[in-house]
Amino acid sequence: MRLEPPVPVEVLAAIRAPLEGSGAARADAPLLQPLNLLLDLAGEAMRARLFVVQAEGGAESCLRPDFTVAIARRHIEGGHAAGAYWYEGAAFRAASGADRPEEFVQVGLEMFSPGGGAVETADAEIAGLAWQAASAGGRDDLSLWLGDVALFGAFVDSLDLPAALAARLKRVAGRPRLLWSELSRNGERPAEGGALAGLLAGLSEAQAGALLEEVWSLAGVEPVGGRGPAEIAARLVRKAEAAQAPALSDVQAEAVRAFMAIDDAPPYAFARMRALAGPRDAALKAALAGWEQRLNDLTRAAPADRIRFTPALGHAFEYYDGLTFEVRSDAVGPERPVAVGGRYDGLLARLGGPDDAGRAVGCMVRPWRAWRGGEGAAA
Repeated sequence: MRLEPPVPVEVLAAIRAPLEGSGAARADAPLLQPLNLLLDLAGEAMRARLFVVQAEGGAESCLRPDFTVAIARRHIEGGHAAGAYWYEGAAFRAASGADRPEEFVQVGLEMFSPGGGAVETADAEIAGLAWQAASAGGRDDLSLWLGDVALFGAFVDSLDLPAALAARLKRVAGRPRLLWSELSRNGERPAEGGALAGLLAGLSEAQAGALLEEVWSLAGVEPVGGRGPAEIAARLVRKAEAAQAPALSDVQAEAVRAFMAIDDAPPYAFARMRALAGPRDAALKAALAGWEQRLNDLTRAAPADRIRFTPALGHAFEYYDGLTFEVRSDAVGPERPVAVGGRYDGLLARLGGPDDAGRAVGCMVRPWRAWRGGEGAAA
């Protein structure tokens, strides 16, 4: 396994300081994480980037690829309505490039609060802390890139699409390959999901899982490890729904492409969104109004001329459902962000918390990328 080079102790302390000084409690996370859960959150394609561990006849686990899910699970188990936790430790992801480490250090902070109320202040606080921590590494080529998954949903709703099509677009918003495939259908339906998928469509997840278990039993199939029947059934149902969904018109597809192509200073980006919106744009206007407060708060921590906005900004894990952001270095490049983060309110319920589990937003910084003598530094 390729290890990331160490960062000088004093540099690591400076990067850690904004998060440690935020008032959050120190937290840790188990080294092994449930594989099925992470694949459900990131998609099957993520499997190739995980280090998988399995005891004979047991469920598959993996070395933790990051801390967010593990910290959120611990918060839920603690039964607290609110909490903030900072962490520092190793994370593990398989890498195809020989120049990429597979074990690396992350420093981050996760913040949880009760449901209800505005989120703009907490969003700006987290993004500001990420900027301060990343900047503490000494680089002078950083920029802060902002996005918002909820804005895409509000924009799709403004187009007044059929419910099934709108839901499908929102589901693939953070997965560029699937989104561009949807935009290229040109009025055609996607490939059929298959007879079994069609049979499962319309059933609840529990009913679909039970039916799939019955099919396995009749066929004498005994799965070992891997995904459970409910998870497999849910994916088959989504395929069936995709096969039945209508397609975008050329005009609608072009509007979505133009929306996702926006990349500008926030005021100009938001003006372009308003111009592209369809007739039902009340939710989009409300969401953009909330961004005015975020930017007012955020520019106290990050220079306004270093901030850009692009709706296409997404992360490897699909649990983000609001603000997303990255701190990038010109020297390291956009594919290797110095810091990432965002809002993931819906994740708490997906991890077993109550439906009203509350709000969640967090950030993660890679010290080796933040340090000016680290990744991307001139030899």
